[in-house]
Order: sequence, then structure tokens, then C-alpha cells
Amino acid sequence: MAGRGPAPKDPSRRARTNKDPAPLRVIEATPVEQPELPDFEIEVDGELVDFVWPTRTREWWRMWRESPLSAEFTETDWSELLDTALLHARFWRGDHKVAAELRLRVAKFGATPEDRARLRITFAQADEADEKRTTPSRESASSSRYAGLRLAD
Repeated sequence: MAGRGPAPKDPSRRARTNKDPAPLRVIEATPVEQPELPDFEIEVDGELVDFVWPTRTREWWRMWRESPLSAEFTETDWSELLDTALLHARFWRGDHKVAAELRLRVAKFGATPEDRARLRITFAQADEADEKRTTPSRESASSSRYAGLRLAD
């Protein structure tokens, strides 16, 4: 199974702080709304028939529309994801030969927690939860564990 290696280490934990070899290029991009899944015909046994998107693929497409990740998708992002939707449809129709390509393509969009870690994407609510979490000190944790115990005479 192909992969891209382990998730990158948190920069604050690195021993070396080498700078990136190339500076980050910042461009302006305009996010666009998700297009509808298109209607088209495919050839089946020499005849053209309307392509019907599997229900699971329609749900998958809606999931991407509602994902916070898609808020910044550009026209090219949606185009790539639309091509991926065709692979998704083939997969859910039983063509499992496309599974590896499908997995690689959705990984580029941050579909799983591992993918998002590799892409250095985190959801804001996770940061807020970390800030709210308090770690008890060793002393308070142990004293609360043994609070009701007494030495026997």
C-alpha cells in the first residue's frame, strides 16, 4: 500500500530549525461554490444511456460541500474533486481496482485525521479544546486518589 511516510513532527519539538529551502509563494485565490454533479451519458453495450450517480457518491459530494475544508476550494480544487467523484462512483458500483487511486486523491484534500496531519491542517475547535483542558499536577492527582484512605492503628 502506497503512502507518504509519517506525519510531520511538531516544529516546536524539532532539534534542528533549518529553514525551508524555498520560500513560500503566496497568491490570491478566490474560493468558489461547489458545482453540482453533472448529468452526462455513457456508452453501455454500444448505446448511450444517462449516467446515474450512486446514492453513496451523492452523499459523499454533499459531505465535501459541508466540510470546513471546502470553504477555500477554488475552481481547480472542485474540478479535481469532481474527477475523484467519478472514481468514487466506480468504486461504489463494484470496481475496486480504483480504490488505491481514490484513496490517494481524497488524501490530497485532507479526508482523514492522518491526511490533515500530513498537510498540517487542524480544526480550530481542537485548539480551543486543548486550551480549555487542564492537566492536573502529580501532587493533586495522587492526593485526590488517596483522599479517603487512613492508616490503620
